[in-house]
Amino acid sequence: MFSSISRRLPARYILNQRTFATGKASGGHISDDLLQKLGSLSTQALVDGLWVMGWPCAQITGARPLAPNHKCVGRAVTMNFVPARPDIQQDKPPGGDSPEYEAFELCGPNDVLVMASVGPWESVGGDIKFLRLMQRKIGGLVTDGSVRDTDEIINYGFPTFCHSTTAKQGPAAMQPWEAQGVISCGGVVVRPGDAIVGDQDGVVVVPAKVAETVYGIAHGREVIEDIVKEELTKNPGPPGKFYPFMSGKVKADSPLGQLLATKGITPENSNQFEGSADW
Repeated sequence: MFSSISRRLPARYILNQRTFATGKASGGHISDDLLQKLGSLSTQALVDGLWVMGWPCAQITGARPLAPNHKCVGRAVTMNFVPARPDIQQDKPPGGDSPEYEAFELCGPNDVLVMASVGPWESVGGDIKFLRLMQRKIGGLVTDGSVRDTDEIINYGFPTFCHSTTAKQGPAAMQPWEAQGVISCGGVVVRPGDAIVGDQDGVVVVPAKVAETVYGIAHGREVIEDIVKEELTKNPGPPGKFYPFMSGKVKADSPLGQLLATKGITPENSNQFEGSADW
């Protein structure tokens, strides 16, 4: 879907936008089951999973939980703002036809709305706008900007991750431009349909195209870390003999490899060992 604002743009631009949006805007579909599994992992495990695959940084800079214990997981619905400009503001579809409300109506319990602000201190919305997100039972809201009416948004109950809070009005600085396009949010590229996972450490974007592989790596790492913590609890000492390790490079005859073998984890049944990686 391309933004309704494009109906007022030159034909060549509309054609290019439509072609891209219907072809490459989405990187694939993540099943509900895989989404749930990704949400069971920590954001640091997911970052590590992408890191060992050689992908760029996946954590959205500045997106912090608005309230303690906020946790979100869902498929990305994207919304992009651009700096305010009078002529574009005049041409923007009015009221409920605005691209931001187009994005709102695409959201549901398994979706996270990702809003790319023009600056960290600019407001992407407040209580009246986001009442609709509560009604849609949204899975979460993520922005590299700020939100206003903080107490009311917390009371709405959906997880919110943002740079900060503000009393400023958003329309003075920026305007909604496009729903469901590829955006840059907090220095990270987000495609519609990507998995968005947020916890107390921040928000991570898992590209839909590699989500299954990322889960396999990240889950394997978390299993190993639990085993190491259990061992160090029983036998206190520096963790240096087990760390650092990199997924796909654990040597079977190393102290870590030998410890894992006592738990039945070997190169034959794990992708964490040297030569056994599947990515």
